[in-house]
Amino acid sequence: MKPWPAILLACLLTGCAHYASQPLAPDQSAAQLDARRLEDPGLKMFLEKNSGREIPDWPKTSWNFPELTLVAFYDHPGLEVARAQWLVAQAGLKTAGARPNPSVSFNPGYDTQIPGNYSPWLLPVTLDLPVETAGKRGQRLAEAAKIAESARWDFVSALWQIRSGVRSGLLDLTIATRRSELLQTQFAAQTRIMLLLQQRFDAGEIARPELTAAQIAMSKTLLDLNDAQSQKSAARSRLAEALGLTEAALAGQELNFDFSTGAADALTTADARRLALRSRADILGALADYAAAEAGLRLEIARQYPDLHFGPGYAWNSGNAGDNQWSLGLTLELPVLDQNQGPIAEARARRQLAAAKFIELQSRVIAGIDRAVAEFHVAEQQLQTGAGLLAAELQQQGSAQAQREAGAADQLPALNAQLESAGASLAQLEAETRLQAAFGQLEDALQSPLTLSPAVVRQMQITSPPGNAFKP
Repeated sequence: MKPWPAILLACLLTGCAHYASQPLAPDQSAAQLDARRLEDPGLKMFLEKNSGREIPDWPKTSWNFPELTLVAFYDHPGLEVARAQWLVAQAGLKTAGARPNPSVSFNPGYDTQIPGNYSPWLLPVTLDLPVETAGKRGQRLAEAAKIAESARWDFVSALWQIRSGVRSGLLDLTIATRRSELLQTQFAAQTRIMLLLQQRFDAGEIARPELTAAQIAMSKTLLDLNDAQSQKSAARSRLAEALGLTEAALAGQELNFDFSTGAADALTTADARRLALRSRADILGALADYAAAEAGLRLEIARQYPDLHFGPGYAWNSGNAGDNQWSLGLTLELPVLDQNQGPIAEARARRQLAAAKFIELQSRVIAGIDRAVAEFHVAEQQLQTGAGLLAAELQQQGSAQAQREAGAADQLPALNAQLESAGASLAQLEAETRLQAAFGQLEDALQSPLTLSPAVVRQMQITSPPGNAFKP
């Protein structure tokens, strides 16, 4: 017996993929998420690689916004979803580049009427060798390549979304902490004022309404203080979620937010606006979607031309040379009833839809940039106005304190001046909050290289998931 069939079968089986079960373990993945900490040695190497500087003291206990952004990039679950979607699109390139397999048909026959034949069995074998025409494979590859490119830009968009979430969470936590501190100062001043007013009321120097008004103001401040502490707790939870960590991982960590807006001058220029309209990740992704739709249309147009099928065959009749037959076959579908007009129409509509989505996205981006610039300028003016008011209140507080120390006034005017100063500080903090929120919206709208380093973006596109990331 000849070994060729067995060898052919072995070769075919060797090239086949085999299924390997990878069940999800919810308890294990939850434990791994709970175990994530900022002292992870792998995180140290990741920070040094992407920041371009060594970290001498590890583990760190003080973190700023750029460092926390890299922490989120390290193994944020949402980023791994975007990466996995990108890998799915890349795998589509293999599918698109696949060539059609040949096929073989074996149809034994039985004929007892062949003169002089040794056996009535006929053993015909026919091959089918498909040949794609009109460049269909190239068009499939072009479409798949653009789909993969779109998924890559979706991954870059995920980086910006994660950065935005970290900034928002850190800003909220910092503002809530500062607001809580100012309200505590205000409440302490009101408490001392209440003691003085109570003494004067008991002495009959003031009426009940004056004391009651002070009590109401103090109660309101206490409510505001409780609300600020609640907001602080909620902001800490949101920041931990934005980092891909649990709240326990942030325990004992000093988290710092830089309130400077030094890049605002460069971000509010017309050049920055023009750059955003042609380089934002979602803009480039929408362009890739349109290119994929165009490639899909070209593919459907190519499919109106039929493929060729060559079918050589051989019929073996028990060795009787007189009856053995060779044949050459050619199959060509006749595009008479259907010329692929339906899929072509759908592909044209998809291209039109992709174009409409791109224009709609550009419109939203333009509106978002213009709105962010306008809101930033308004918030900037409000902050400057508030700064003047705060300076005046602080000056008044200093004068009242000086008069008290000189014996020209009692304690109550100084406490009232301190209370008004704390109120002005709270108003200034609100103005600072609006400015920072507007600046964050401006950064998100522009996606400028001045905000997120292109080197970090490139590095994240080639970096494999870290070793402590959950893998089923």
